[in-house]
Amino acid sequence: MTQTIRVDIVSAEAAIFSGEATMVVATGELGELGITPRHAPLITRLKPGHVDVLLENGERQQFYVSGGMLEVQPQVITVLADTAARAADLDEAAARQAKKEAEDALANRSDALEIGEAQAKLAEAMAQLQALERLRKNLKH
Repeated sequence: MTQTIRVDIVSAEAAIFSGEATMVVATGELGELGITPRHAPLITRLKPGHVDVLLENGERQQFYVSGGMLEVQPQVITVLADTAARAADLDEAAARQAKKEAEDALANRSDALEIGEAQAKLAEAMAQLQALERLRKNLKH
């Protein structure tokens, strides 16, 4: 019997996923994290990017998070994000538009606050596009 751990992915708006998994992969501040059952407890900040959940039946569920926190406890992995969505639900056109607007704002540098906001929006749009690309790659296999 395969060992599993409960995974909860929650955004400010709603619970996005709750279920049993054999592995979770997420993008932490210092790089990719692969978490399996019996992993040592930890708390880390997440960068905008993907969270992949490998289910017991071998199915892979993919999610996008705008950043947030990941907590690993003996019986549960919790992802808390301001914004989270299933990768399949992302709007590619909106992400491309947000990327273009952020790049334009950076090109027209005005004040430091606007530049910081534009950089954050650009990072979020790029992470959404990367999540969509990962989803497409996995669908081809």
